[in-house]
Amino acid sequence: MEHFPALLSRAETELMVDRIAGHFSQRGFGLWAAELRDSGEFIGYVGLAVPRFEAVFTPCVEIGWRLAREHWGKGLATEGARTAVRCAFDGLGLQEIVSFTVPENVRSLRVMEKICMTHDPRDDFDHPLLAEGHPMRRHVLYRLRNPLSHFKIGPS
Repeated sequence: MEHFPALLSRAETELMVDRIAGHFSQRGFGLWAAELRDSGEFIGYVGLAVPRFEAVFTPCVEIGWRLAREHWGKGLATEGARTAVRCAFDGLGLQEIVSFTVPENVRSLRVMEKICMTHDPRDDFDHPLLAEGHPMRRHVLYRLRNPLSHFKIGPS
């Protein structure tokens, strides 16, 4: 939660878990619980979600991750993100996914780059759920297009 406006209370966390479950029920995809293979320890989440706000790039599907600090820097977010990319493009047939964060979140930016997302500064935006003047309001937006989206399938 280093690059989020505030830590969530227990009640806010429970609401988030309910929203994630509802997202799976409504859309058939969502944020997966991330666990270590060997121990089964819960370390955070990774997956796909539709943002709850409107912006010039919405509607869209966002790829995101949030891992416990002790698991940063081990490639786990990148591994999970690559699985989510395959799900987005191969499983769901999406044309594009996005990801966004504050410019200071260099760890997440690096994951976005490792999974071949691209950044165009013209896409950067002020997060509509944060008040004007909030120090985390400015966000950078990364995109990844499905490499097969330009092919037409079927009779010509």
